Amino acid sequence: MHRAVYPGSFDPVTNGHLDVIERASRLYDEVIVAIAHNEAKAGLFSFDERVALLKEAVEHHPNVRVTQFDGLLVNYALEVNARVIIRGLRAVSDFEYEFQMALMNRKLVGEVETMFLMPKEEYSYVSSRLVKEIARLGGNIESFVPDCIVRALREKFSKNNPRLTP
Repeated sequence: MHRAVYPGSFDPVTNGHLDVIERASRLYDEVIVAIAHNEAKAGLFSFDERVALLKEAVEHHPNVRVTQFDGLLVNYALEVNARVIIRGLRAVSDFEYEFQMALMNRKLVGEVETMFLMPKEEYSYVSSRLVKEIARLGGNIESFVPDCIVRALREKFSKNNPRLTP
């Protein structure tokens, strides 16, 4: 079985992430979407909320499963018997960081490769950070995230902004 890991914080998952997941699911027998547990990075959504939202967003992909991990990504990849790490590249600005990470991961565990996938052009500018900011300010995010995320963001921000209704 050819298995790949697609790691990230997914706070929240966007249509760009989902496009990469879709592409990866056609290339590999199984794609493990692994939410990184990072104590230093406070997210808008709790860890459990992100897991639940991501599971809902990918439920129509039978060969995609959502998990979580702590520690080094390459160690986690070995633990789940994945030999490929999927990384999304939106723009040239992503490349330098991702290239360094791929080389470091290869140095740590040579048998795990990194595969870069680009989302569709219409998602190349979408980021979780921008989506959260637009939602916080009451803007329309429906073309950037799945419906479950639209609802979840409206619910989160309606507590602080009565103009926003869940």
